[in-house]
Amino acid sequence: MQIVTKGRLAVAAMLDLALCADRKPIALAHISARQKISVSYLELLFGRLRQRGLVRSVRGPGGGYSLARSAQDISMADIVLAVDDSGAQVSAAISDQPRGQRVASDWHAELESNMVAFLRSVSLQNLAEAQGQQARSGDAASR
Repeated sequence: MQIVTKGRLAVAAMLDLALCADRKPIALAHISARQKISVSYLELLFGRLRQRGLVRSVRGPGGGYSLARSAQDISMADIVLAVDDSGAQVSAAISDQPRGQRVASDWHAELESNMVAFLRSVSLQNLAEAQGQQARSGDAASR
């Protein structure tokens, strides 16, 4: 597993939604402006996030996206794996290798498992709280 641009941008967009969770659905154009991510790329990411049940969409005027579950119930692994294209290919490639070549592959599989476990331990709520603390400490430092 690699956390490539898709994963990082999906986390940033989901964090944006989490920070605005108390409001009405958020249009992708607003997320695009705040996060500096193109609307077309966000449409791709949010299509995958919606398929995985992480966001819900509302059509029409005043429409947009909102979290489908509470931020506490969405892990970083949920987000990254929702937009990751490589997950199934990696495990299939590892199982097809001859036994003598599996040592490095087994190590890689263990590393990947540890990464996923860590990402599962961090919720979107944890990230939103950390963002809030960082903003508050930045405000205090500028006084």
